[in-house]
Amino acid sequence: MTITPTQSLIFDPELIRRYDQPGPRYTSYPTAPHFREDFDERSLQGALDRSNTSGRPLSLYFHIPFCEHLCFYCACTKVVTRHHEWGTPYVAHLDQEMALTRAHIDGNRPVDQLHFGGGTPTFLRRHDMTVLLDSIRKHFLLLPDDRGEYGIEIDPRALEPGTLRLLRDFGFNRISIGVQDLDTAVQKAVHREQSFALTAGVIGEARQLGFRSVSLDLIYGLPLQTPESFARTLEAVLAMRPDRLSVFNYAHLPERFPPQKRIPDADIPSPDTKLRILAESIATLQEAGYLYIGMDHFALPDDELAIAQREGSLYRNFQGYSTHAGTDLLAFGMSAIAMVGPTYSQNIKDLDTWGTTLESGHLPVERGLHLGDEDLLRRHIITRLICDFSLDFAALNRQFGLDFHQHFAASLPALEAMASDGLLHMDAHTLTVTPQGRLLIRHICMAFDAYLAQKPVRYSRVI
Repeated sequence: MTITPTQSLIFDPELIRRYDQPGPRYTSYPTAPHFREDFDERSLQGALDRSNTSGRPLSLYFHIPFCEHLCFYCACTKVVTRHHEWGTPYVAHLDQEMALTRAHIDGNRPVDQLHFGGGTPTFLRRHDMTVLLDSIRKHFLLLPDDRGEYGIEIDPRALEPGTLRLLRDFGFNRISIGVQDLDTAVQKAVHREQSFALTAGVIGEARQLGFRSVSLDLIYGLPLQTPESFARTLEAVLAMRPDRLSVFNYAHLPERFPPQKRIPDADIPSPDTKLRILAESIATLQEAGYLYIGMDHFALPDDELAIAQREGSLYRNFQGYSTHAGTDLLAFGMSAIAMVGPTYSQNIKDLDTWGTTLESGHLPVERGLHLGDEDLLRRHIITRLICDFSLDFAALNRQFGLDFHQHFAASLPALEAMASDGLLHMDAHTLTVTPQGRLLIRHICMAFDAYLAQKPVRYSRVI
């Protein structure tokens, strides 16, 4: 199997230290802090109505916010409770939200992509999960024969027997499991105790049931981690041979995420230690045959993400990397973010207000954004950089009717400086990110971000 040069990676500690600055993760452009409150329910309804003329397939996201336990590192929108009965009214409200949305959506548009995130989607008891799956099937046209990309985040600590079979029978074909770290001291320090045996058991069951892809999440920079302890975690994880791995940097921002206040600053690894953990992890993953897809993600060469990247069809949205571009993303649940045509919209973040809004017959839109032509241009560039690590100026000029070098004259000095430092190559025709620059792709994308100077936002560091 041919591996393209863009799927190689070189860890350059000097470059990383120089460019490791705060920046957006670019799950969208413009990023969520720039959404506006004047984007309301009527704005979303109009976007949904207009989207039908395109005939684009659909992508569905369901946010299940509940967690039994509070993980101290977590920055997700969640509701911590042991009351599993709370899932019943939540699922009923999701059905109401789907019905209100379907009033504006052509029912013949197929669902290419489906994702359950959270929180902990498997917090839902089997009865509530069954009701939710039946509701989705009632409202939307699902693809048969495993043709869709249908995934769910699994917490092995909150998984009833038979739930994986239920999900697989419905059509889910990929799972993502949060591992974070297998060291018992680290697990206790972040209040997430999850044994290797429990995780391996869920993976074994998923593979026996025919799930096509297993993805595991790890976090480096957690309290009490050392290069040696994380190497042991990685060794155990690789023994399970996941199809994909995400190795995220822990961003310690206790002023923004109050649960992180329970992590003493003194327990967090130093920046140099974090870099050593990352460097050694990358070397281990490359030796094990994994390719760096980008933005913390690794995959085996025969994984769909790796193949899509080589073929130039890789895509990225709020759900992460995907092989399904050209869809309208509908989002359900508190705080969920939709992407319909040239718009973004985010739901109300408060659980009770989200529910009462639906009960009154209204879509629970809190804020959003209409993207202008300049936004769409820059979003395209940032997306292609994150997915392809290259830009073809002539193709951009044809697609958007512009002269790249003239249009982005203000960005050229920053790009030329990064070229001098070895992060990228740029000539009259193309921009190509080097193997040394791939870890710093967020910083390269920032050269095209027109919003960074408009509103001060506290972002995590690039590495």
